[in-house]
Amino acid sequence: MTPKIKAAKRLLPTCLLSFLLGAGLTFSYAPFSVWFIAPLLLAGFFWLLNNKGRSHAFLSGWSFGLGWFGAGISWVHVSIADFGGLPLVGSIGLMLLLSAYLALYPALASWLLVRFITPSYWPLGIGFIWLFCEWLRSWMLTGFPWLSLGYSQLHGPLGGYLPILGETGVSVLLVTLACSLGLLVPKRHFKSAFMITAVLLISGYLLGKQQWTEDKGQSVKLVMVQGNIQQSLRWVPEQDLPTMNLYRQLTDSHWDADLIIWPEAAIPKLEPLALRYLQELDETAASHQTAVVTGIVNYNFETRDAFNNLIVLGSQNGEAQGHYRYPHANRYAKHHLLPIGEFIPFEDWLRGIAPLFDLPMSSFSRGDFQQRNLQANGLHLAPAICFEIAFPNQIRANLHDHTDYILTVSNDAWFGHSHGPHQHLEIAQVRAKEFGIPVLRATNNGITAVIDADGRVLDQLPQFEQGVLVSRVPRYQGQTPYAKFGDLWAWLLAAMGLGLAVWLPKRNTTQQSSATQVN
Repeated sequence: MTPKIKAAKRLLPTCLLSFLLGAGLTFSYAPFSVWFIAPLLLAGFFWLLNNKGRSHAFLSGWSFGLGWFGAGISWVHVSIADFGGLPLVGSIGLMLLLSAYLALYPALASWLLVRFITPSYWPLGIGFIWLFCEWLRSWMLTGFPWLSLGYSQLHGPLGGYLPILGETGVSVLLVTLACSLGLLVPKRHFKSAFMITAVLLISGYLLGKQQWTEDKGQSVKLVMVQGNIQQSLRWVPEQDLPTMNLYRQLTDSHWDADLIIWPEAAIPKLEPLALRYLQELDETAASHQTAVVTGIVNYNFETRDAFNNLIVLGSQNGEAQGHYRYPHANRYAKHHLLPIGEFIPFEDWLRGIAPLFDLPMSSFSRGDFQQRNLQANGLHLAPAICFEIAFPNQIRANLHDHTDYILTVSNDAWFGHSHGPHQHLEIAQVRAKEFGIPVLRATNNGITAVIDADGRVLDQLPQFEQGVLVSRVPRYQGQTPYAKFGDLWAWLLAAMGLGLAVWLPKRNTTQQSSATQVN
């Protein structure tokens, strides 16, 4: 047996165990939400990396990431298989390719940790390294920050840090805790491990009792309509009018609401071709002194630019007069576009290879990063369309002193009966807790929900059912530390830890050298 084969046989168990530890993280996210699994599995990985994987840190980290994302975003396969026009082998292959790409980031973090940080000081250095690699993941190719570790702690004690450090900072605390456990417990340093765990969890629990924003004592009667339109019918021209009539019929008995919300692209007809319908809806809503916010695609036939939009119809400030005139300014254009679904990377190469790369409405133009709040019946709404809710910095940039609610709309019919929509809802819950402001989430087929300022679901509709959610939603005032400072404190804490991880070994070496010279 050659040395290379022997080395591969020794490495295989480490990679396999890393893969399984990563895959287990799926159970720490929704719909399972077993928060304490994450620190335990991460601790196991850091122990394995220190004892078995240091010589192949990148491959060990990549194996962990492949399990983490392969199991966690397996729902991507559903959309590719059902709507992408690829055979089963192709859909699974593309899902694994995406997972393999995302796994590069924990692989890079593992390599940097082993390469530059002395093992005894890993817990101090891992926070900055992990934060840097996760920032890269949220930025490269427009970013895909799904399944960031902090989301797993929404229902755990570390969730108390969300209004202060945000999900980003909670991820730093989580990897710091896990790395400490992974190094201290095997060495039987139980007292130190217990103290670190107790301090972080107890302080997080106590912070979770703090109310950072307060209820104004005012509430809004909200209506959200869930049409439950099959994805296969979304862009069939013959289904445009039936879909539009359905949403109108479901709304007609709820004109007494303060605010009515329809989900992403609820109106399937292009906006310039639906003007009569929109003007009638605008007049009806205004005559009842309410407003309708709906998703629609705006297409400019001259420039050929398409925008995934939210528009407001009806009253802006309680007046019995509509303001809709195409293309009025009370609208929002999606900024973060979904690769493949809304824009095609390397379009000239990929178009025509498979139906997946030629889906309807897959060439959108990008809206601005920062846009005005939607103004609907005296309310100010900070919008996010679909997976934009996973970008806290974008949400923060669009929150103002007068913002009443975060509004997110989506069409999760792409993901069928998978755990994808549950993870999507969990992300929205974290945004609410970070910013101390309710999140209104309207979807085509679920999970339509109202989330309070503490991240709890107040009301929701069942998935895969046609329905109307009626709820009273409180209005809040105030600002969380995270809303004010964003990721600043997370980066500062992580940078301090990295500084200590680099400085302390050098200081110890200098002291030992001095002691040797004295002796």
